Amino acid sequence: QVQLVESGGGLVQPGGSLRLSCAASGRIFSPNVMGWYRQAPGKQRELVATMTSGGSTNYADSVKGRFTISRDNAKNTVYLQMNSLKPEDTAVYYCNLRVQSGPLTYDYWGQGTQVTVSS
Repeated sequence: QVQLVESGGGLVQPGGSLRLSCAASGRIFSPNVMGWYRQAPGKQRELVATMTSGGSTNYADSVKGRFTISRDNAKNTVYLQMNSLKPEDTAVYYCNLRVQSGPLTYDYWGQGTQVTVSS
């Protein structure tokens, strides 16, 4: 069974920075994709950034140039460095691990960590 544990959320002023971490444990197959999604109140969950085990990245347009995703495959950990934070970045951030096995896709989620950007 795969578990994802996030950390690093909190309250920050506009223009500030935060770093989120997500450690995966259990039976984890490669290749895989780890990433971050977020959900603001009253809105659907949306992609923030993903990174394959091979190092390819994908970012939402709204965070390009401000957020950086990275991962340590040896530790099965993914990070999200968030700079120049804006109030509209306020949301619950969820870590995701996606594994493809033949025709099947398995998605695992963390419990979420709150990020609040406010003065």
